[in-house]
Amino acid sequence: MHLKTLTLRGFKSFASATTLRFEPGVTCVVGPNGSGKSNVVDALSWVMGEQGAKTLRGGKMEDVIFAGTAGRPPLGRAEVSLTIDNTDGALPIDYTEVTISRTLFRNGGSEYAINGSSCRLLDIQDLLSDSGIGREMHVIVGQGRLDAVLRATPEERRGFVEEAAGVLKHRKRKEKALRKLDAMQGNLTRLGDLTSEIRRQLGPLGRQAEVARRAQTVQIDLRDAKARLLADDLAQLTSALEQDLADEASLRERVADVEARLREARDELGRLDRAAAAAVPAVAAAGEVWFRLSSVREQLRSTRTLADERLRHLGTAAPAHQGRDPDELARQAEQVRETERELESEVVTARETLADAVRVREGHESEARAAETRLADLHRAVADRREGLARLAGTVAARRSRVESTEAEIGRLREAVADARERAAASRKEFAVLETQVVGAEEGELGLDAAHEEASAALDAARAVLEGLRADESSADRDCATWSARVEALQMSLERKDGAGALLGADVAGTLGSVASLLAVEPGFEDAVAAALGPAAEAVAVESVGAAVDALRHLRTEDAGRASLVVAGPTPGGGQAGPDGGSAAPGRPDGVDLPQGARWAVDVVTASGSARDVVQRLLAGVVVVDDLAVARRLITGAGSVTAVTREATCWRPTAPGAGPRRRPG
Repeated sequence: MHLKTLTLRGFKSFASATTLRFEPGVTCVVGPNGSGKSNVVDALSWVMGEQGAKTLRGGKMEDVIFAGTAGRPPLGRAEVSLTIDNTDGALPIDYTEVTISRTLFRNGGSEYAINGSSCRLLDIQDLLSDSGIGREMHVIVGQGRLDAVLRATPEERRGFVEEAAGVLKHRKRKEKALRKLDAMQGNLTRLGDLTSEIRRQLGPLGRQAEVARRAQTVQIDLRDAKARLLADDLAQLTSALEQDLADEASLRERVADVEARLREARDELGRLDRAAAAAVPAVAAAGEVWFRLSSVREQLRSTRTLADERLRHLGTAAPAHQGRDPDELARQAEQVRETERELESEVVTARETLADAVRVREGHESEARAAETRLADLHRAVADRREGLARLAGTVAARRSRVESTEAEIGRLREAVADARERAAASRKEFAVLETQVVGAEEGELGLDAAHEEASAALDAARAVLEGLRADESSADRDCATWSARVEALQMSLERKDGAGALLGADVAGTLGSVASLLAVEPGFEDAVAAALGPAAEAVAVESVGAAVDALRHLRTEDAGRASLVVAGPTPGGGQAGPDGGSAAPGRPDGVDLPQGARWAVDVVTASGSARDVVQRLLAGVVVVDDLAVARRLITGAGSVTAVTREATCWRPTAPGAGPRRRPG
């Protein structure tokens, strides 16, 4: 193999990019000590994958990067590229020239490349090992290498010879394969532990999943009930709020009416105040007239008293020529009487005027008092209305806050419902993953698929009752689940190295299928038929004895395990090559009277084609009864029959009282 060029950038003493071209012939590097000749060999070893720093004459791998001088700073990386001529196809790659590059950074990172494409160190080692060169090959002989070869022990020389012969790469591949096998064995051990743990946790997880589904249903119902209650409360609060708003509008109208009446009363009060103010001068004048008349009356009284006194004195004899003339006094008295009559008429008139003024004043005062009373009533009504409005405003605010809190609660419940649905979806996904893992890793657990299918059917039935699905849709779902379970059972049989599964999967000539797949059972008699058939339900039905021999030969040749076989057609020996190894005459025993409610097992099973004979032989003499008491009487009266209850309790003449099946068939 011919090396064409070697390019060094920042490797040891080669700070600048240096390219060495190797022409055909003898190529050598000549120079004084310390010029870097050995660095070229170190570069060749380093670019081909050398990982030992001591082999490169350094303390650590970062020492291969240019460390700097007094006039030049250190570099951050070292890069070496080696170009190899591959015209002869020595290297397993479709290129005539192969360039191998290696770059090391001062922070510890490194990169490898082949023809400019990034690769791994393992890729470079595999590429070079097939050609006989590499970092550990004998083609690179450094200082002290010859002395090591000459002084080597026989075992070391054997290693050198094997390295030169190309055995080393195969040894490394063997060691790598052994390490992978050990790792695979450890993984298989852990897988077995995980399978055991998952198998142990499957039952509790299934129950927990069922409880979780029920809890989810209950939570959904609870949330729906709460939502309905909140919606009812919201509707009631909304109607109450509308009623309060209507009451508030009515009160506002009443307040407006009262305020209008208050304004009218105030206007009337002002008018009355103005009328009272206008009547004040008349009242004052009437009072002055009354006081003046009172003074005149007093004067008249005094004058009358004086006149009476004088009249009394006139009745006595008086000396002549004493006092005034009587005629004059009579005239004065007459004048006084006229004046008195005038004053009395004026007094009567003044009294009438005063009475009228007093009546007007009293009327005005009563109207003012009535107006003040109405004003006070209006003020009290306005205060009451304001208080009522304040209470209504508080009630409205409280109702609004309650509505807002209710809406917030509804939003929170919706978020909680969304979170619960997400958690339920995640739980279903996790359970489905665990279920898939358990189904894939299950080995040797007979009837697990049937138990899972029976639980699924029960769950489907419960959901059908709960949701009120149509009968035909439920029947279709159950049929689909049944066929899916059979497909899964066949797939699982193929995966777990089961003899029956191997026969069914290999499509051996003359194989009809499993006994359970060839018959149809009336609803309600599944457990009884499964108990009556026993292990024969899992046997493989074949057409003839020759087909049975071919099936057994296939099992022995392929080392596919054990399987029970049942010959479907009529056989000379009578019957069944299966777990029981015996045969039964088809038909029903004579002389057996069935009690009320009991039925022959062959009457509740329907088989097609050649499987009808084998089903009659397997179920010959089997009677399905309702309970243990009827089975006991039947066995006692006719000992040649086998009684099976619908709860899968089987009473055979040789083993009466066998318990019910704990595992669904």
